[in-house]
Amino acid sequence: TSVCFSPDGRRLASCSWDKTVRLWDVETEECVLTLEGHKDKVVCVCFSPDGREVASGSDDATVRLWDVETGE
Repeated sequence: TSVCFSPDGRRLASCSWDKTVRLWDVETEECVLTLEGHKDKVVCVCFSPDGREVASGSDDATVRLWDVETGE
């Protein structure tokens, strides 16, 4: 698993063996979005420099780009 702070420091992205990426509000410590779509554990996650997208890599041999507002 891994974690990454957004460029503005307000969000934290985490990934997990449950095949999800979760976006957290740093101030409230609440999960604000769960991203699902990988078919195996997610092993790395990182925000784009502008903070609008999150990239995730999985043991299913895929990399996905997610919009942090829509989750798509």
